[in-house]
Amino acid sequence: MPTPDRGSTSARVTVVVPTRNNERTIDACLRSVTAQSVPVTLVVVDNHSTDATATIAAEHADEVIVGGPERSAQRNLGVAAARTEWVLWLDSDMLLPPEAVERALATAAETGAAGVALPERTIGDGYWTACRALERECYLDDPWLHNPRLVRRELLVEDGFDLEMSGPEDADLRMRMRRDGLGIALAPVLVDHDEGRLTVADVMRKRFYYGRSIPAFAEAHDGAVSAQGRAVLSAYARNRRRLLRDPAHAAGMVLLRGMEAGAYALGARRGRRDRAQR
Repeated sequence: MPTPDRGSTSARVTVVVPTRNNERTIDACLRSVTAQSVPVTLVVVDNHSTDATATIAAEHADEVIVGGPERSAQRNLGVAAARTEWVLWLDSDMLLPPEAVERALATAAETGAAGVALPERTIGDGYWTACRALERECYLDDPWLHNPRLVRRELLVEDGFDLEMSGPEDADLRMRMRRDGLGIALAPVLVDHDEGRLTVADVMRKRFYYGRSIPAFAEAHDGAVSAQGRAVLSAYARNRRRLLRDPAHAAGMVLLRGMEAGAYALGARRGRRDRAQR
């Protein structure tokens, strides 16, 4: 199948890719976007990268915007630049299968949903990456544990991603959409998330950082943090046979999740302190 023209006027979807210093993965990410089976417009929002990220982005994107400071702000900049009916956002270490956008649009048309989730699976090297991959397998088909990735642009223009959140902003959008009675459907698509070779230090650092946004998320959505935790534990229980078939990585998954919970808690404590000092 021939690849549609970049930035075609017939595009119904703008793909927004926020990035910063992701030269390892961004080329493959953007190639997966431009190889879609339907026309798309590709907008990259680069947060002042100091490596080759911006140069690579310019080779593929219809528009490269420089801005930050965080992913929520970058996504909002991409939404503001979009002129299509739909916006899909993708991290620069993710890969779309060739028919991802087409299938997501078909899912929206079939269900009447205002947002469509595209489940992720983890790829990469090493033991901890395999533990993360096993964990994600436990809720690939659970619509309540996936956040929308394709959303009607009109819903994002005035009330986009919350700038107080970095990490929970996707879940915040899901909660707001459900609160407003807007449907979110699950597309028959798997997005590959290239996490490289995960280390415990990298995971803890990121979870601590995300945890700093938990107080803002909890304030906006009373009871959502504990509800999310219960939903995840329920998914693990439903998939206990899958976990028992791979005890070595299941044990690592449990250990990793426990450490992540601690990092989230420490980050949340820092976040509460930061909010109190404002």
